[in-house]
Amino acid sequence: MSTPEFPTVGLVGTGAMGRGIAQIAAQAGAVVRLFDTQPEAIAKAQAALGAQWDKLAEKGKLTAEAVTACRARLKPAAQLADLADCDLVVEAIVERLDVKKSLFAELEGIVQPTAVLATNTSSLSVTAIAAGLKRPQQFAGYHFFNPVPLMKVVECIAGLKTDPTVCRRLAAFARQMGHTPVQAGDTPGFIVNHAGRGYGTEALRIVGEGVADFATIDRILKDQVGFRLGPFELFDLTALDVSHPVMESIYHQYYEEPRYRPSVITAQRLAGGVVGKKNGDGFYAYVDGKAQMAPEPPVPQVAEMPPVWVSTRAARRAELLQLLKDLGARIETGQSPSPQALTLVAPLGFDVTTVAVVERLDPARTVGIDLLVEDAATKRRVLATNPATRADMRDAAHALFARDGKAVSVIRDSGGFVTQRVVATIVNIAADMCQQRVCTPQDLETAVTLGLGYPLGPLAMGDRYGPANVLEVLFNMQTVYGDPRYRPSPWLRRRGAIGLSLMHEEA
Repeated sequence: MSTPEFPTVGLVGTGAMGRGIAQIAAQAGAVVRLFDTQPEAIAKAQAALGAQWDKLAEKGKLTAEAVTACRARLKPAAQLADLADCDLVVEAIVERLDVKKSLFAELEGIVQPTAVLATNTSSLSVTAIAAGLKRPQQFAGYHFFNPVPLMKVVECIAGLKTDPTVCRRLAAFARQMGHTPVQAGDTPGFIVNHAGRGYGTEALRIVGEGVADFATIDRILKDQVGFRLGPFELFDLTALDVSHPVMESIYHQYYEEPRYRPSVITAQRLAGGVVGKKNGDGFYAYVDGKAQMAPEPPVPQVAEMPPVWVSTRAARRAELLQLLKDLGARIETGQSPSPQALTLVAPLGFDVTTVAVVERLDPARTVGIDLLVEDAATKRRVLATNPATRADMRDAAHALFARDGKAVSVIRDSGGFVTQRVVATIVNIAADMCQQRVCTPQDLETAVTLGLGYPLGPLAMGDRYGPANVLEVLFNMQTVYGDPRYRPSPWLRRRGAIGLSLMHEEA
């Protein structure tokens, strides 16, 4: 085992985060001094860490000798003064600026001038915490994710006066602890919590418009894009008493930037105590820890299928026509649909209503299909009606696209359906983070895939579905809704316009 970058580490706060950081620091060979304002909490942390190391030994992930060494490196600190010899002190306490500032002011008078002080804050400004310190150059953010041993990413955040060497040393120590470091600017939400704004907030807007229910949105985003959890499953897992304050905090710290606008839905549910899985009552009800999700509506029975006409402006039109042929549809090829035809449109960003009006189609017979994702790559097809769509045409479209057994969801009219608008929002926020130089494109991708578990990093997601397509979705959604929330980032707009990867950095 190599010599740790910080041979002696102090941990202030022995809750879940503090314990996790202590565990991986000790496993990396550092002596770890544990301090908590409640002395009994230190003893509980030592016992819990010992039990965790014993489990790792039982699974063959640590030797008995390694467990003994880790236990020996874990030292209780009866008072803050016992951290005087620490090379690094990490704080993992309550998210209150005044409490953190007071702690670090005291610590600065205890440790050596060369020691590094770091905060595990997830939402407060690193610069603000360091503002009263005599040596702000020795202070940085060191943001881990819970559970620390399993979440293998850590954000190294430089405040305005942080010495760049400090973040490089923190990054080196993160690697020794088996984690992947990413460098973030001191901006609200840093990388992971900032980049994660698009997924849940846009899903909440879709629900708020009455487009679809929670379960339908979760199914669509899991089956079409490959997210491991739908946004409402994720809200229930993290709990609204955690996630809603983060949404509000980032929104207000960015001076009410529309891209981060929270939702009254989560505010109301939080006020009512409907916070998620931990109390058995969230967007889903939970029985024995398992979400109770209503079954999907059955596929309608249609006695006689109408002929089908496809808009000449449909996205992936050739692919759609081939799919219809494979499904056995009677396809009309005229310049306009017959009075009996089911009319299909496949817009990017526009709603079905707008397309029907622009193309002078009969809205009563018009149904939209989302083709941002190629059909072969999705487990679910998504159709959208407009306010005038007849029930028989809706049912015919549903039955037709379910003929080969693939799942079908039918939603109400929405600019960008579900997948288009959620993906475009995620990509746009990530692109703007790169434009703001919050982090490098590569660090953004790494942080999001490791920290949020997305199937792809946001920029890679944009490249997969096409920057020009994402750009079109945003432009058209901005037209439909008139909301600056959907204005494209210059990073995305320029790269989409000239056909560059969203990972491309200027020379």
